Amino acid sequence: MKIGIIGGNGKTGSAIYAEAKKRDHEPTAIVRNEERARAVLGDDANLLVKDAFELTKADLTAFDVVVDAFAVPMGSTQQYLHLDLLTKLVRDLRETQTRLVVIIGAASLKLPDGHRLLEQLKAMPNNEQWIGVPLNQTYEYEFLQMIDNVDWVAISPQREFGPGTTNGYVMGKDQIMEDANGKSELSRGNMALAILDELESPQHHQQRFTVRNREAD
Repeated sequence: MKIGIIGGNGKTGSAIYAEAKKRDHEPTAIVRNEERARAVLGDDANLLVKDAFELTKADLTAFDVVVDAFAVPMGSTQQYLHLDLLTKLVRDLRETQTRLVVIIGAASLKLPDGHRLLEQLKAMPNNEQWIGVPLNQTYEYEFLQMIDNVDWVAISPQREFGPGTTNGYVMGKDQIMEDANGKSELSRGNMALAILDELESPQHHQQRFTVRNREAD
């Protein structure tokens, strides 16, 4: 598959790029800074050097799949760019054959009491310094649920998302999940595994799923 990865030189995007290349697909990292991207992905990396907001419909539909791994830092005053970019991608991919994969945060997942994690986050002290990103990622999921003419799939990590072992995952749908030690964690490598497995054997269309790390053997 030809897979375009917006933010392909980021921490999550680069893990997806590496996994796609390992499986003999044709990943392209869509980046703004070529030098920085080659430093992360290698001198031979396949790049499309262009601001994501300047991508044309022709750019996007040249791929079988577009992965939205765009992210702004926690605490950024431009958290709204998450939703801005998603609405652009949906507009350009309506009624096309290109699949859209959107990585959204964990805030829209449900806790055991039925409330969203977002509600817990909003109750935390000084949340105004960082709540914008999880809030806008929740808006992304709410927006996607209105879309019926794009082949989209959304993926949420668990409460803790970052570096770690790539050893497999456990799949869920809308819930915060914990392992036997009470940890709700997902590594970027396991996120990449889940995304490539979904692309190779599609199970979710116009749906969201989530994954957590599998316990070590």
